[in-house]
Amino acid sequence: MEPFRVHILGCGSAHPTLRHYASAQVVELRGKLMIVDCGEGTQIQLRRSRLKFTSINNVFISHTHGDHCLGLIGLIATFGMLGRTAPLHVYATAELEKIMYDQIEAFCSGLEYQVVFHAIDTVRQQTIYEDRSMTVSTIPLKHRVPCCGFLFREKPTLPHINRKMIDFYNIPISQINNIKNGMDWTTEDGEVIPNSKLTLPADPVRSYAYCSDTIYMPRLHEMLKGVTTIYHEATYGNDKQNNALKYFHSTAQQAATVAKDAGAKQLIIGHYSARYEDETVLLNEAKTVFENTKLSNEMKVFDV
Repeated sequence: MEPFRVHILGCGSAHPTLRHYASAQVVELRGKLMIVDCGEGTQIQLRRSRLKFTSINNVFISHTHGDHCLGLIGLIATFGMLGRTAPLHVYATAELEKIMYDQIEAFCSGLEYQVVFHAIDTVRQQTIYEDRSMTVSTIPLKHRVPCCGFLFREKPTLPHINRKMIDFYNIPISQINNIKNGMDWTTEDGEVIPNSKLTLPADPVRSYAYCSDTIYMPRLHEMLKGVTTIYHEATYGNDKQNNALKYFHSTAQQAATVAKDAGAKQLIIGHYSARYEDETVLLNEAKTVFENTKLSNEMKVFDV
């Protein structure tokens, strides 16, 4: 199977700490690298991760709080210094468009590449990016400012060739693609070999949901049904439920409830409050609801 990974660059919340960087991730799928949120220090973390800057063509920003977008202008400037010529596409709420272009004018005059802004609607689920191998859709969330998550879903692949059967019937290599696309095979004696005997099932479709800052949404799981891996903010533990309500964030246990109700296979939590010196307490609370929960941490890489 082609790699489908999530690289954690930052998983802290708004208050700076020495333990965590602000929110930033890279989603890697079939050779493409996509940045998801771009807090301060994103480009430094990219250097540490050894991911190729030149493979990044799309940036997705969930909302306009600083810990999710203040690293964008630095990244844009660095791309310019590296001699980038390919367009960079930025998907974010409309509020960021003027801010971004004003910063480009102030700090990045003379860019030799185009930064293309795509305004996204945070109140409805829609596909905002598509290519031959994947789609990216918005996930409406509820925060103090317009905010959404992003659902990365790979497109179905063709079935695998059953090599033993291909060899048994002496089927020429020139017909492999036709068979993968559903063709039966007719032998010299006129026997029709059904396609189902010549192929093996395709790899299952994988998907990754990035749920940024949000108050607990009891019906969020309905938009995430069957998602393979979910990242969900878990700013607080049960000891700070009032803070979660006040600041429109979620607890670790609430994040786990979303994953459980969605039928996900894996949950990653992050966006930790600076109050927690050890996030194990958040992990343990989530595991009481959803066992396969993982703590995000800088430079961790998760297979979707």
